[in-house]
Amino acid sequence: MFKLAKFLKPYWWQIIILLAAIALQTWYTLQLPAMMADIVNNGISKSDSSYIWQTGGKMLLYVIFIIIGAIISSFFSAKIGAGFSRDLRKEIFVKILTFSSSDLDKFSAASLITRTTNDINQVQQANILILSMMLRAPMMCIVAIIQAFNTAPKMTWIIALAVALIIFFAILILSALLPKFKIFQKLLDKITLLTRENLTGFRVIRAFNNEELEKKKFEEANTELTRTIISITKLIGLASPLITFIFNGVCLLSVWVGIHYLSTDMSYLGNMMAFMQYALQVAMSFFILTFLFLSIPRANVSAKRINEVLHNKSKIHWKNKTEGTPSRNLSVEFKNVSFSYGPSSEENVLENITFTAKKGETTAIIGPTGSGKSTILSLLMRFYDPTEGEVLVNNLNIKNYSKKDLMSKIGYIPQRGFLFSGTVESNINFGNHETDDKNTELAAKISQSKEFIDKLEDGYKSRIARNGDNVSGGQKQRLSIARAIAKQPEILAFDDSFSALDMKTDKKLRSELKQYAKDIVTIIVAQRINTIKDSENIIVLDQGRIVGQGNHHELLKKCKIYREIVKSQYSEKEYQKELKNAKA
Repeated sequence: MFKLAKFLKPYWWQIIILLAAIALQTWYTLQLPAMMADIVNNGISKSDSSYIWQTGGKMLLYVIFIIIGAIISSFFSAKIGAGFSRDLRKEIFVKILTFSSSDLDKFSAASLITRTTNDINQVQQANILILSMMLRAPMMCIVAIIQAFNTAPKMTWIIALAVALIIFFAILILSALLPKFKIFQKLLDKITLLTRENLTGFRVIRAFNNEELEKKKFEEANTELTRTIISITKLIGLASPLITFIFNGVCLLSVWVGIHYLSTDMSYLGNMMAFMQYALQVAMSFFILTFLFLSIPRANVSAKRINEVLHNKSKIHWKNKTEGTPSRNLSVEFKNVSFSYGPSSEENVLENITFTAKKGETTAIIGPTGSGKSTILSLLMRFYDPTEGEVLVNNLNIKNYSKKDLMSKIGYIPQRGFLFSGTVESNINFGNHETDDKNTELAAKISQSKEFIDKLEDGYKSRIARNGDNVSGGQKQRLSIARAIAKQPEILAFDDSFSALDMKTDKKLRSELKQYAKDIVTIIVAQRINTIKDSENIIVLDQGRIVGQGNHHELLKKCKIYREIVKSQYSEKEYQKELKNAKA
């Protein structure tokens, strides 16, 4: 947890004020028992009312100082804690944005959400406790022991007994709690994962009538989490009756022993009362420290999880500045590229992939499901790095590009159209905030989005709900395509981005795109033959290998897998016609 202390550095002067307020509050609190003893021994016993009023007034003034110290310490504790968690959340969020796809796979989205919310809250609460209690408790304990020894040295064994009991019980409780905190965090991750899956996949769950199954899975995880929470709460709950028992025992022993000394010296009454207060202060100090030791292990578990994110070394290392000079001839080239998702993968997803996509041409990639089509675009976007070989953009290895320079060249349209909450305009201009209305409308026109945008009540200012839930799947895809075009990239990469479009819209969009893309590189991953049949270069993948490359007619003549794909999508009559045209 101390690795996160660097986030407290901006608040050093506030921490100094906080500690000064705590010291002020603690010091004046510890003066009150001695003053009370003076009132009993020197005021009441001697019937000196002026001394009583004078000392009582002084005690009242001290109480005011204590209240002021409490207000200042509470204010700065809250401010430092909130600022700390704000900065830490920002740091984690920024760190996550730098993660590669493999890093996200390593942690899982559910776990990252829990670490950004619950774990940071645990660390924040622990920091507030440490700042407000860590100085107060030892200071109060040490001064109270000294004062107690000076006031009634013969009774100090009571304090020693109370402290020994508190430490003994604290060790027992802590040893049982530590493993349960780790289990709790893992179960919380599981609950977050199940909740997220059910919220995002509720349509699938309903379509397959599996509500009861999902309910059962959640209930099992929730019951296990509840049992763990109850177990933790029971153990923490033991602290309160134990401390109450020790406090009352201290008072009882103090009175019992004090009465014995009063039989020989009546002036011992004030000392006995003061000692009782000091003994309770010592016991309270150790109780606070025990509470801290209960909180810190739990926060430490959360801190370790946060540090795992902050100190994660990404497998993708970007250059701060592009090294080398890209060619002016736009192109994308894969040279003997092989790729595996990690040590656990037995086989390569891609094997010895070599091709070149040129400016003004459309390079299409097609193949059976699981053949590695989308992985090629993931490597181009550098979501992952190749296991072997290299990917070049404009004759420069993408590993030599800075992130900004590489991403500025590519307009990527993902397989699943994703929109952000905002407006139609803000979504189209997401990749190019400095664009003008003319470019926005051109992107909408090419992507065939203009037709439905013009029908919206507020046009380009119409609201888009979270995830684009208020537009259809086809409209999502068209707006995603418009977003990539509005970026004015050198490379357009379509990852099966026409699947939700009807044939007519698909054909019209490709026709418009053909005119627009004369000076850029276009790469299309697709399942439908009609989407890619007019492409200058079609790459056929099977089990991660290139099994055919050429145009539509060439592949019909020489590539068996391509013919099978065509035959599966065309009627027998259309298929025979395509074969005839290919042979002509």
